[in-house]
Parts: sequence; C-alpha cells; structure tokens
Amino acid sequence: MSDKSLNIPDAETPEKFTGLKIGNIKKVAAGIPAVLSSFKHAVGEAGIIRGWVALWHLNKKGGFDCPSCAWPDPDDERSGIAEYCENGAKAVAAEATAKKITPEFFKDNAVTDLAHLSDYEIGSKGRIAQPMYLAKGSDHYQPVTWEDAFTKIAFELNNLASPLEAIFYTSGRTSNEAAFLYQLFVREYGTNNLPDCSNMCHESSGVALNESLGIGKGSVKLEDFYEAEVIMILGQNPGTNHPRMMTALQKAKANGAVIISINPLPETGLMGFSNPQTVKGLLDIDTALTDVFLPVKINGDLALLQAIELLLYEEEIKHPGEIFDTTFIEKNTEGYNEFISHLKKLDLPELAATCGLDVQQLQEAAAVLKDKTKLIVCWAMGLTQHVNAVDTIKEVANLLLLKGSIGKPGAGTCPVRGHSNVQGDRTVGIYEKPSLEFLNAIENNFHFTPPQMPGYDTVESIKAMHDGRAKVFFAMGGNFLSATPDTNYTARALRNCKLTVHVSTKLNRSHLVHGEEALILPCLGRSDRDVINGEEQFVSCENSMGVVQSSKGVLKPVSNNLLSEPVIVCRLAKSVLGTKSKVNWDNYLKNYDFIRDDIERTVPGFEKYNERVRIPGGFYLPNCNRDGSFDTTSKKANFNIAFSKKQQLKEDELIMMTIRSHDQFNTTIYGLNDRYRGIYNERRVILMNQGDMNKRQLREGDVVDLYNTHDNSERVARKFIVVPYPIPKDCTATYFPETNVLVPINSVAEKSNTPVSKSVIIKVRKTGH
Repeated sequence: MSDKSLNIPDAETPEKFTGLKIGNIKKVAAGIPAVLSSFKHAVGEAGIIRGWVALWHLNKKGGFDCPSCAWPDPDDERSGIAEYCENGAKAVAAEATAKKITPEFFKDNAVTDLAHLSDYEIGSKGRIAQPMYLAKGSDHYQPVTWEDAFTKIAFELNNLASPLEAIFYTSGRTSNEAAFLYQLFVREYGTNNLPDCSNMCHESSGVALNESLGIGKGSVKLEDFYEAEVIMILGQNPGTNHPRMMTALQKAKANGAVIISINPLPETGLMGFSNPQTVKGLLDIDTALTDVFLPVKINGDLALLQAIELLLYEEEIKHPGEIFDTTFIEKNTEGYNEFISHLKKLDLPELAATCGLDVQQLQEAAAVLKDKTKLIVCWAMGLTQHVNAVDTIKEVANLLLLKGSIGKPGAGTCPVRGHSNVQGDRTVGIYEKPSLEFLNAIENNFHFTPPQMPGYDTVESIKAMHDGRAKVFFAMGGNFLSATPDTNYTARALRNCKLTVHVSTKLNRSHLVHGEEALILPCLGRSDRDVINGEEQFVSCENSMGVVQSSKGVLKPVSNNLLSEPVIVCRLAKSVLGTKSKVNWDNYLKNYDFIRDDIERTVPGFEKYNERVRIPGGFYLPNCNRDGSFDTTSKKANFNIAFSKKQQLKEDELIMMTIRSHDQFNTTIYGLNDRYRGIYNERRVILMNQGDMNKRQLREGDVVDLYNTHDNSERVARKFIVVPYPIPKDCTATYFPETNVLVPINSVAEKSNTPVSKSVIIKVRKTGH
C-alpha cells in the first residue's frame, strides 16, 4: 500500500473523550429500566403523541416492522402489547424524530466541519428533508430537485466505459419490494455488482449451511424454542443485539430447556432476564437464563465444538446408538465415517487449551448434551467474522447431525440475523453471485439477458473503487464507510469515485467522505406513511426464521419531499435506461401489488404473494431442512472435516473483537452508555483482562493507542481508555465503528470473504492524555 499509515481525519470518529464513568456489570437484562429507556428515547425524539403512535404500531398486525433486528414475532401473538424491545424503541425513535435537516443547515455547516463531529452527534441532527447535491470542489451540500438528481446519476452511469465500473450497495433495512426492483434495474443496466451488508455479517453462515445442509438459512421456527431440550448460544449477545430473543429463552427455560452460553464476555443478556411484560418482571423478579457458561477465547469456538463432539463420541463408544442418532446419520448424511476417523485423532487437552477452557468445563457441557435429542444452536457475528468462520459453522452443523437435531420440532440451526430484512433482500435477488436459475427466471419474465459474470462483494467493491476500477458508488441505505473494514482504505476508495450516492433517512459519516460529486436522496422510513395515488401502500420483510410479513407506516413524513425506496428505484431506472428498458417501471409506480406480482413470478416460494402477505402474521417461505431434507448435490447433509488452530500471538500482541454498546444498533449510535457492561458516557474504551493489564503495567483509566502492522501498513486507533473486564487472557474488546480502522481489508474469512472484525491482532502503547 503506497499510502502507508496515512490516516484520513474525516473518515474516523474524532479522538475526543466525553467523560467515562464506570459502574457495575448488570446481572439482569431488560426489566423496568429498559421500559423507561424506551419511552425516554421515543418521547425525546418524536414527542409524546408521535412517539406513542409509533410504538403502539410497532410489530403489530397492520402496523410496521421494526427497523432494528430480524428476530421474529410470535406467530399468533403479533398484536400483543409492547411486542418490541428497548433497542427497537430506540431505532423507531431515531427514525420517527420530529427533527429535520433543511437546506439552511447545510448552508451553515461545511462538510469538513460536520466530519469533526462524533457519529452520535452526526446522527442526532434529524431526518434529511430534501435531496442534496455536493458539487465538485464544494464544501457545502445544496438542494437539488429529484429530477435533476436522477439526471445527474443517469449521466454518470451512462458515460462509464462499462457497467462494471458501478457499484450498487444494499442495506438490510431495504424492503423486499425495493430490493427486488433494485436488483432488476442493476441487472438490466448490466452488472451483478450488488454487494450488501450480508457480505459483512452472515455470509459465512450462508456459505457453510449451503455446503453442509443445502440451504443458507436457519431451519427453526420460534415455536421450536419452546420444545427444545438444549439451546446453545455461541458468539451472540441477545440482551443488546436481539433483546426480544430473551422472551423466547425465558419460555424455553420454563418448559425445561437447558441453555449453554459460549462467549468471551459474560454478557448480561445471556445471564438473566426481567420480562417487563409479566407481573414478575414488573416486580423486578428475574429469570436466570444460562445454565452452563463457557468463556471461550476469541475464535476458540471450533476447538470447543470439536472437544464436545469428541467427548460425546467417547460416550457413544460406551453406549452405541444412545448418544448419536445413528438411524438419522445413516439415512440423511454423507461423510460420517471419515468425520469420526478425523475426530478420533484429535487431542482433548490440546482442544481445551486452544479454546481456553478446562477439560472439566467441556465435560459439563457434553454431559448436558449426552442424553438429549432436541438441540437448537444459535449464533451471530461472534462466529461469522473469523478466518475459519465457515468451518466453525460447519462444525455446528456436524454437532446437530450427530444428534439428529435437524428436521424435527425443537431442534435445528438458528443464525440470528441483525438487520430486519437482510435475509429477505438476499431471497429476492440482492446477491453478487446469483444462481443460473434466478437469472433464467429474470430473462423469461422480463425479456432481457442479465449479466452472467459474478459481481463484486463488499470487500471486492472497496478494492475496485480504491484501484480505480469502479467510479460510481450507489448505496441503498446504510452507512457504508462506518460499517466496512479498514476505514482509511475505504475512505480513499470512496474519494476515488466520480460520484457517490446515498439513499438515506438521516445524516451519517458516509455522506461526509464522498466522491468528486455526491448526492443524498432522502427516503421514507419504515414508520412513515407511504401514499401513492391516494392509496396507502405497504411493503414486506422476511425475518430470521423465513416469515414474510407486511409493514405499513403510520406516521406523517417530516417532509413532503421524501420518496419511498421503490419509487426512487423506478424513477432512477427510467432516467438511466430510458426507452431501452424492457421493464414496465410505470406499472410499479401505480401500486406495490404489481411489484409483488412479479416477485411471485420470479422467486420460488412466493405463490399467492399478495394474498398471503395480507394475512395477519404473514407466511413462511419453503425450507428444506425444516422439512427434513437437504438440497445438496447428493440430497444428503455433509459432515465436514476441519482443523482447529491455536491463535499464535507474539509476546506483545493481543486479539481484539469489535462489539456493539447497548446504546447502538450496527453503526447507528443512540447514546453513550453501555448500561449492561457498566460503562457510561464514553465509547473510546478497550476492555482488557486484568492480567494483560498488569503485564503491560496498565491501570484502569490509562489512555492507550491501538495499532497493528498487517500487510506492512501501520493502522492506528488513537486514544482509548483502558477498562478492566472479565475477558479471557490475551483477548480484548472495543466498540465499532471506532476501531474498524484496525480491521485490515485483506483479512477475510475463507470462502465467504467476510471481514474478520472479531479476530483483529493488535498491540497497545500507552500515550499521554
């Protein structure tokens, strides 16, 4: 890299402290404090009436889908009171805010000045109220008409040497309808350059599950949690990232399930839950959730799973056919004998050392699993963002196959998605490597030949922009700069573009690190009313468990100059493609039912889409694993053979994982408190093992720089406050996006190409304040 150790101040979060206060780690998640926090945010942002209306219709039948995580609603309970969580309320409050950004704001505030604000300060400015344009060489956005904005984009796209020089990114909040239209436009334009946020989160899950089990989605329904005998949770923090999951875990516990939690940090939401929807919760009587907690070293999960499998195999030898489901294995799997041969060669003490646990702790977990036949395994980014992530998730599949825990009630895979429609976007075609069947369906239905060559994923897109191979970047939602790895590298990539365009609801850092020219196109949010020709429209989303349901906004938009995402795509397509297009974009502008009609014709599983999506609670998409089958080449599930490796660190090195605070959803920062971890009023902290602090002669409150030299380029995240925390030796944790600057662009998971944001090698050095 020729720009060795060159930082771009506008790209990174400012190196300033806000006044750290450290409290006690909470023992129980949710409860009355969560309710109070929810209403505080809703009323503070939107006002009493607007905030109450938004919360009342959140996740209700006939209301709108939460713009936060993708955890499902109970099948028969969607109309229940307060079917939302604290972070969902914060997400809605941020979107439903009455504050708006007008042209006067941009006139008074230069882009370079705004870049010196923190991400929290930038996001707190309000909703963008009109399209804005940044001319070449200017430091101020200025208002632009929608027509002129589309004309500008069309000119740049149509003057590229090839459609391959354009990148079209998608955020996971984009609805099925908008996503389908978006990929249709992009493919008619002539490229499969459709990177999305899934490339950075559960891509590893999709690759692993497809290869092992024949479908890249989880197999369980919510009701399976209530029948499970054991629930394993790996690399996930439900209390902060998927709080409504705790209700399902509480119900599972009441029905007799044993919960095994595997995570480097003892997260509050894994340990205890006070349900504010119950009398006991209102009385502050909590439910203990985790029965067995295994504080695994960062990226020690593969070794841990193999150790448990080895212990179970030893029991199977003593009691043939009683530990493993040999009937299921013989009928439904391939590679079992080879897998067992591999397993027998592994050394239990070595596996224990690799995952950082005692053999006795592993034996305790194996003892729980030994006689059980209904096992659910849940996981999130703590598994997916490592170099060996695909193999680790395949090991999850191995364990489930050994126990016959796929295709029956109370058992199966559960990759817990983050964004509320990231799974749905992939289902309807947002993918840089589309299947031949999908491309053929497009050609048959729309009478143009879509490109066959795979496009760029997120990391490949960044590299293409950085190298000058891509010149126009268009983002359908999201905060690309703050979500992606190697912040300064990505910033230079964006600045190499001729034009950057962002469809957004609120201001974010990606608007401030831009190409030669830039556009912000303000869109309706999930909670906003969407009216076309006098008729209210609705969109639809797919949750983590494959349910497609409607979402209909209820709030008056903060501006009359906002367009919905489907309308933006249609008008953009008409401007770019003109009379050459074979698609009837005008039809989609009349009513979203016409979009769903064409999704039904193109994507399997959407039969009678318009009819079924109007049924309260929606409908399930087909899932072969759920039905006990495997859509692999052999029509059987595949055991995988993988080798775990102990992390080799130099004497002064540590391994860092990036995490969210409790006042955060992905890159959206709602506040500066991480209540459950006892960290208040500060985000620039590094959580460290006390022994590692002692070794480096560090004390609580010391200020350090974090750095590494991957690819011979020094990356530095400056001024972080040391906080002692119960985390395994040699492991640290920091918040993203502040430390994304340390995640090397070339450090990715094998096969999935996902950035390894949970396995970052760093060093620390003490600095002056």
